Amino acid sequence: MNGLMPLDEIKKIRNKFLIEKKKVVFTNGCFDLIHAGHVDYLTKARELGDVLIVGLNSDKSVRNIKGDKRPILKEKERAFIISSLRPVDYVVLFDEDTPANLIAEIIPDILVKGADWSIENIIGREVVEANGGEVKTISFVNDQSTSKIIKSILDKYKS
Repeated sequence: MNGLMPLDEIKKIRNKFLIEKKKVVFTNGCFDLIHAGHVDYLTKARELGDVLIVGLNSDKSVRNIKGDKRPILKEKERAFIISSLRPVDYVVLFDEDTPANLIAEIIPDILVKGADWSIENIIGREVVEANGGEVKTISFVNDQSTSKIIKSILDKYKS
């Protein structure tokens, strides 16, 4: 699959970029039903560095966070779609509810989340900052979300 890699490979790639002094940006999410807001967000994240790694919640993780009816798309499909987007260099799956362990393993130069998160509450902030990295937020350009898309579809097809 395009840029989907296991964590051990991502760590080797991360070490290579450290030597090459390339800035690695990391973000994470469920990315269930990709929409324009996701693409805009990932494009802006990629612009902050040389390489973008996306931590993708596994199906198990999405169910834990969003409930039994999610994800809509299975992890392999979501990983294929995300890794096929131009701004994304690599995708790595994680099973936990948060990417804390993943961030501690990768230690990106720049950790990014949406502006709906306050910097103090971003998981992994302490690890990144302790290693000389930065934590940034990105504003959303539209008011789109997978939950709103699902609600819109259900509203349109109610009897």
